[in-house]
Amino acid sequence: MARPSKITINPLSRIEGHGKITIHLDENGDVSECRFHVTQFRGYERFCQGRPFEEMPVITQRICGICPVSHQLASAKACDAILGVDIPPTARRLRELLHMGQFIQSHALHFFHLASPDLLLGWDADPGRRNVVGLMAAFPDLAMKGIRLRKFGQEIIKALGGKKIHPAFAVPGGVMNPLKDDDRGNLLRGFSDAYASTHAALGVVKKWLGTHRDEVKQFANFSSSYAGLVDEKGCPALYDGVMRMRSHDGGILAEFDPAQYLEFIAEHVEPWSYLKFPVFKPLGYPAGCYRVGPLGRLNVVDAMGTPQAQEAFDDYRQRTANGLKGGSLIFHYARLIELLYCLEKAETLLEDDRICGRDIRISSNPANRQGVGAIEAPRGTLIHHYRVDQYGILEAVNLIVATGHNNLAMNRAIDLVARAYIRGGEVKEGLLNRIEGAIRCYDPCLSCSTHAVGQMPLAVEIFSSTGARVKKLGST
Repeated sequence: MARPSKITINPLSRIEGHGKITIHLDENGDVSECRFHVTQFRGYERFCQGRPFEEMPVITQRICGICPVSHQLASAKACDAILGVDIPPTARRLRELLHMGQFIQSHALHFFHLASPDLLLGWDADPGRRNVVGLMAAFPDLAMKGIRLRKFGQEIIKALGGKKIHPAFAVPGGVMNPLKDDDRGNLLRGFSDAYASTHAALGVVKKWLGTHRDEVKQFANFSSSYAGLVDEKGCPALYDGVMRMRSHDGGILAEFDPAQYLEFIAEHVEPWSYLKFPVFKPLGYPAGCYRVGPLGRLNVVDAMGTPQAQEAFDDYRQRTANGLKGGSLIFHYARLIELLYCLEKAETLLEDDRICGRDIRISSNPANRQGVGAIEAPRGTLIHHYRVDQYGILEAVNLIVATGHNNLAMNRAIDLVARAYIRGGEVKEGLLNRIEGAIRCYDPCLSCSTHAVGQMPLAVEIFSSTGARVKKLGST
């Protein structure tokens, strides 16, 4: 029997970080298996051992240049738990404001710069123009809205932490400095344009959904469980809440304090990826597949809790009611509703005079030997878990990043898309882009989940049924 052919996409485009996909074809040229490989080694859990725990908010934010705020906040919360303190109310408000700035800039970056070229220019468009530059040429007004919106989120981060990337702000017990009155006023003046840009993007997505409904229903649409943090009313709790697991039919599988995550989440290992596969422990692997991030959160919550986001959420539920709830492309729609929610939360925080309070930090000696900090990062639930000795020196570190939670789901998504679009060995660039697009729905941050050394090639290799390479696209 002839050996199957193999297609390698390495690395994926328009995501943060590096990864590859391998597609194995049978002797008839149909897909037999499709895998998403995370090929670089992750080492933060080990090389942080032996460091003082209070250094972690600075160290772990260097995991990524896209998600530094998320890691800094989750780390600071884990450190708060080791100290055994409740931070001052003003410090909590300031941390939440920083968090909203991170969501705004990250969601804007993904939709306008990484995802929209596929939606607006088309899966089969020339790769030379199917990018943010091509988007600016074809839709200059929309592209500029995206640039301004991301900049607004970054300005929130800068006003608090002094710079847009790797800010120095959240520390064990609180934050480093208060918000200045002038900065508060400047930020409040930016919301009108930010709301307009977000509503414009929502209009684009809803129009696209209306004209491509059959594709959305067929494209990597599958049942899974969903997870995210919620408050006591079942609304999003992006900074602090209980973790809710919900089934595809809407039933609540579990609600628990994130500090108990080891009782509900197990991490499976496969030999072909350095990124582990978290699953809902009672269901095991692979039945315990769940999704986090915008789609996961909107399928977990009962309501949004802010007026504009609630109106958009009600419309979202109507539009996704008939078979679209598990569609991977719905991530883009859900992401923009969250962006609207974060703008409303940030504006509410800034309108509160207490946001400029001076009581921003509490000092204490370590009271506990371990601490768990959990938040909702833009891509999903982020967990930092530290264990220390009697001197506060780290003995063990465990990090579960959002991209990890979605690992099993991303593998399912690309397998479904590959099987739907590759037939009889026919391989076109647009088909491969659709498979990449299934990964882009989840907005993975492989910089968070892995760390590469050196250069990564940009190449697609196609092998014959005998194992010989017959075509190579791109260069090393």
